Amino acid sequence: MSAIQIRPATAADIENIYAMIIELAVYEKAPDEVKTNPGQLELALFGEDPKAFSLICEVDGEMAGYAIYFYNFSTWLGQYGIFLEDLYITPKFRGCGAGKALLKHLAQKAVAENCGRFEWNVLDWNQPAIDFYESFGAKPQSEWVGYRLTGDALKLFATK
Repeated sequence: MSAIQIRPATAADIENIYAMIIELAVYEKAPDEVKTNPGQLELALFGEDPKAFSLICEVDGEMAGYAIYFYNFSTWLGQYGIFLEDLYITPKFRGCGAGKALLKHLAQKAVAENCGRFEWNVLDWNQPAIDFYESFGAKPQSEWVGYRLTGDALKLFATK
């Protein structure tokens, strides 16, 4: 049985988190979409007033994965929620319970902090992840369609 430990990330983890972000982007078939760098990540996660937070999952003392999350707010519930931006476990450690341990840690955090929701997105073609999430009761929210403004479209809309 492997020893799984979840801990808050520190600035010393930035290079490893960044490397795993690249691995995740490759897995999600979008390596060219990663525009950040370790310096930006460090500032975002460990700067003066961070708005995003990170956890590290270690298996037998070795870094196995990470999660990055932030808080959102539900006007209908009148409560904050946790939104999981990234969950990544390196292939070597998949199947040992590391991903579930990260998710459970965040679910426990949400309950302890009286959050009304714990949410994340998954690519529609990522059947292993979908099966994993549904195995413990997570449900897809198919009635909502996500929208995104980025790059030139965002700048153009903001200035018109």
